[in-house]
Amino acid sequence: MNKKPRPIKVVAISGSLQAASRDTALLRLASSLAPECMEITLYDGIGDLPLFNPDLDTAALSSLVEFRARLDESDGVLIASPEHAHGVPGVLKNALDWIIETKEIANKPIAILNASPRTMLAQKNLTEILTAMDGRIVPEASIIVPLASDNLNETKIISSPKVSSAIHSAVLAFAVAIDRFRSEASE
Repeated sequence: MNKKPRPIKVVAISGSLQAASRDTALLRLASSLAPECMEITLYDGIGDLPLFNPDLDTAALSSLVEFRARLDESDGVLIASPEHAHGVPGVLKNALDWIIETKEIANKPIAILNASPRTMLAQKNLTEILTAMDGRIVPEASIIVPLASDNLNETKIISSPKVSSAIHSAVLAFAVAIDRFRSEASE
């Protein structure tokens, strides 16, 4: 009997808390373009996490428990992040600090998206941070989408054939990489 494979579960995290974030728009687009075998769900709770303090790491922090559980249950992580002062936004770095010791992303495939043509260091810095956390960056699924215009809203981003094509290719590459990783892990 042929057993249908379990869907690929991906948690998408935006490094921006802005309501009209281009990075969040890219994640929503990725979710809508995901192949049938992949479920991409946006986790929008990083702004609810307290400032990192290991002394606060208790089961009583429901936002932290939920964040870790979502990552732990996923097969991969998709991060879209802006660049702030040549680095990773503080809210995203704070969220990552909470999972350094508990290792929810260790040996997990990760793809990084960036929506700015002006980015210089954020993607490189984020790659370095995630690699230090033992995440497995998938280079063919990690792209910079040059959204040069500041007046691009989510509707314009989603309806752009060029952007859709780039995100679709990245999502397909990510699905293939995760499937390969799952096959290797089951051997």
